[in-house]
Amino acid sequence: MGFISESLNLTESIFMLLRDLIHEKTGIHYEDERRDVLANKLSPLVIDRGFSSFLDYYYLLKYDETADEEWKRVMDALSVQETFFWREIDQIKALVNVVVPQHFAAYPNQTLRIWSAACATGEEPLTIAMALNEAGWFSKKIEIYATDASPSALAKAKKGLYRERSFRNLSPILHATYFRPEQKDWRVSPELHARIQWQMVNLAVSRDMKLLPPMSVIFCRNVFIYFSEESIRKTLKTFYEIMLEPAYLFVGASESLLKITTDFDLKEIGGAFVYVKQ
Repeated sequence: MGFISESLNLTESIFMLLRDLIHEKTGIHYEDERRDVLANKLSPLVIDRGFSSFLDYYYLLKYDETADEEWKRVMDALSVQETFFWREIDQIKALVNVVVPQHFAAYPNQTLRIWSAACATGEEPLTIAMALNEAGWFSKKIEIYATDASPSALAKAKKGLYRERSFRNLSPILHATYFRPEQKDWRVSPELHARIQWQMVNLAVSRDMKLLPPMSVIFCRNVFIYFSEESIRKTLKTFYEIMLEPAYLFVGASESLLKITTDFDLKEIGGAFVYVKQ
């Protein structure tokens, strides 16, 4: 455990209080062995508030009139913003090569809506937009929504400025086509960036998600690994309610929903595994 959290001492009883509250508000679940991880993530916030204990911070989050604002800082602290362009590209190729053409063959005049849930700093929805544009699909009616619960991650996504490490999987041709150097960073093409509607949505809050329009495609990748089974089930229920028929749910390669829901059929489409709402 780091020096900061040692000085605060997150006891087992207070850890359980905080963990359960965080789970309720965010869907993120911390196992017992990750107490140190939670302590290190929250310690700077506790100290910044001038508190000398995690219990004081718990009471702030639970009861204080400023709790809503403080939860935004908690989401920033807990969010995992490790992502990059062209990640798990097989699924996006399946979207572009199979799902999109099937959609417009069946419903030529119906808008195709794609949602990148938990988009972090924006690399995933921008990858989707690049792939669609490269395949010429933006001549059709397509809307892309990108959401996250972390204000700082969403602010970076809206800014559209990326460091070199985000490009480790992107081809030099696409890099040159869609990005321009800006000081030490790279700015995404304004035209591509404008293709995406950026919003703040907490996947643990059904009413947040229900503010979005009905979706045909949802990407929610490498999110459920941090959720409890209860939280996953609750989020999937809301996904199901706002998805059209047919609709397609892409999750991370290491995430399986087979034991959690029977609402979706797991299918192989275009070389990728996809959960389908029929």
